[in-house]
Amino acid sequence: MMRIITGKARGTHLLTLAGENTRPTAERVKEAVFSSLQSVVADAEVLDLFAGSGQMALEALSRGAARAVACDSEKAAVKVIEANADKTHLANTCEIFCMDYAALLRSMRDRRRFDLVFLDPPYAKGLLPATLAMLLDFDLLNADARVVCESADGQDVFGTDVTLAERYKTLRATRYGAAFVTVLTPKGEETL
Repeated sequence: MMRIITGKARGTHLLTLAGENTRPTAERVKEAVFSSLQSVVADAEVLDLFAGSGQMALEALSRGAARAVACDSEKAAVKVIEANADKTHLANTCEIFCMDYAALLRSMRDRRRFDLVFLDPPYAKGLLPATLAMLLDFDLLNADARVVCESADGQDVFGTDVTLAERYKTLRATRYGAAFVTVLTPKGEETL
């Protein structure tokens, strides 16, 4: 059973989506990710794409993030996110969208900027390179933002896009069982 690990909503058990379409981030992975991001979370603007249950956005809010956007294209997942936001009493700081990730990113182009982004798309769909490119092309990241990508072990988050790989700096890449977590930050204009 998933739960909020620490902060305002600590210990709150979260609902999950039944079936094979979502793969919740394991609690030990979530704990390790947030331990490495402690200095970034406070007052952060958070984006949780492919959000599933919304646990990453809600964990960030529980730990002091200012606001979060959680998005999933599955209606059933969005209902779970809404229920979890209510259950944790964090709904007033969480915007929840039921739409395609690309449509959401396009809708926020040049209007929103994020400090912390969680990307955990279905591994087999290969969506990480396109998503990482859109985050930069649509100017959605603050200069010192952290982008946390979860992928299958051995799967390159940039695919074969060498130019995209040069636009990010890899801060950390760690294997957790079958999952691989890569933490990125955008390279500044002066380092390109």
